[in-house]
Amino acid sequence: MNENVMGQLDAELEHAGEETALSPQMLLLEQLRITPEKELKPMEFLFQLYGKPCFPRRELVAITGKAKSGKTFVTSMLMACCQSRDVLAFQRIGDDPFRVLWYDTEQSDESTQDILKNRIIRLLNNTNTNLTNPTNNSCNLCNSWSEKSIDVFNVRGVAWKERRNLLCEAVTRCKPDLVIVDGIRDLVNDINDGVLAQEVMEELMHLATEHDCCIVCVLHQNKSGEDHNLRGWIGTELMNKAFEVYSCEKLLPQRIFSLEQTLTRKYDIERTMYFEVGDDGLPVSCGVPTDNGGKDKADGYPQLNADYIRHDEHDQWQVDVRRLFSDAIGGRQQVTGAELRSEVCRLSNIRSWKFYNSLLEQAVNGEVIMKSYDHAAHVIYALRPQAPVQTELYQDDGEPF
Repeated sequence: MNENVMGQLDAELEHAGEETALSPQMLLLEQLRITPEKELKPMEFLFQLYGKPCFPRRELVAITGKAKSGKTFVTSMLMACCQSRDVLAFQRIGDDPFRVLWYDTEQSDESTQDILKNRIIRLLNNTNTNLTNPTNNSCNLCNSWSEKSIDVFNVRGVAWKERRNLLCEAVTRCKPDLVIVDGIRDLVNDINDGVLAQEVMEELMHLATEHDCCIVCVLHQNKSGEDHNLRGWIGTELMNKAFEVYSCEKLLPQRIFSLEQTLTRKYDIERTMYFEVGDDGLPVSCGVPTDNGGKDKADGYPQLNADYIRHDEHDQWQVDVRRLFSDAIGGRQQVTGAELRSEVCRLSNIRSWKFYNSLLEQAVNGEVIMKSYDHAAHVIYALRPQAPVQTELYQDDGEPF
């Protein structure tokens, strides 16, 4: 507390039993005061993705995507990684395994159990040599997993109001490090109820802070193919409160899934993770998919906006990066990374995030745009001023002045 308040407290002690001048609100404000000297808990992350810390304790993280875009595959990887050291590109931080709570509101009991037995547990055994069972026996795998700490609840058949109460009870009693809520849309009866959406977000933030865990909220994106925003008012509230947001996408016709960090408050993970599903039903890492589904570029380019395509003398084409990014930024002084990507993809009709990232790299390296950071350490972009073209003036006789 500051000196003024301490002085008031000393004065209060001298007049014990008398009516206090310090209101409960003032005392609460002092508890909430942030100063450079105040000792706070250091931020602790559960995982790394491509070497960058992610999924912090006491925070909310959003995993989004269209239907069947690989969201449950990603959460399965996270749950397996809580016991195994590495799962695909994810790596657990620290030596001790984490406790997991999976709270499934969407699928049937049979589907939840099938994912637990035939994906999460098998994924764990495939990535942890200490637990590998050569017999593939489901019972042995379950026993191996049961010694670890995972609590799985399916509440699809429970009323939405009761789901919230049961979630609070489960987090309180199970004391997990990682909570997967799949999905948070089913914690409300109306996704466009702004008051209820704010109430749920505050409740989840309180749970994460009080129980020192990371709560991963799974939520669908809007159904429109062009719209990657989270659904409803609860999606808006989640975007405002989440520490990180990850987007899942299924890339056709290759049937490859991608995971990309779209928003963060701290560590930017610019690399996209790609995976496919093997014959055994488990996700496996794969290389970067081609931008045009295996066709040559001549067949693929008409899908792009022809206004931003340039051809050379050999009829080879490329994107006019300067024009595209200049149009995307327009007359604005600066834009966020998400704003820039959304506008570039809208103008050019780009569908591949990886293709966009390659164009962004060209724009930065080609000095079309400048990358910097705002006061909150968020990435921002601005057009780089073009150097004036130097010209010479000539007299009538052809000689320069």
